Amino acid sequence: MPESRPAVLFLCVHNAGRSQMAAGWLRHLAGGHVEVFSGGSNPAGQINPVAVEAMAEVGVDISAEAPKIWTDDVVRKVDVVVSMGCGDTCPVYPGKRYEDWELTDPAGEGIDLVRRVRDEIKDHVETLISSLGPLPA
Repeated sequence: MPESRPAVLFLCVHNAGRSQMAAGWLRHLAGGHVEVFSGGSNPAGQINPVAVEAMAEVGVDISAEAPKIWTDDVVRKVDVVVSMGCGDTCPVYPGKRYEDWELTDPAGEGIDLVRRVRDEIKDHVETLISSLGPLPA
């Protein structure tokens, strides 16, 4: 029987910056032991290029990602839903664990601010990973 992996969904309004960086960090730091999704309530036309640049600086490539809308199917599938400023439009389903990370929106901001947001997100993701229980080495 295949090993069951925890699943996490990161949500923000445009799915172009914060949620994409969080998903990138989780994929990178969990080494494939967590199923990772991201989405937005009103997806942008493209991922924030400054977020891509900031993540590349730390060896995490999110350049192939594209903003997408969250779907009920994905929300139902995951164990943890992390919202980042989507407010009342974020989905709520019984039995899911919810976290709301208050982070500055990096849209339209310069690299220095985006780096600070990137590093804040990394700290949150590391805490999230430790709360998921032991992951395979």
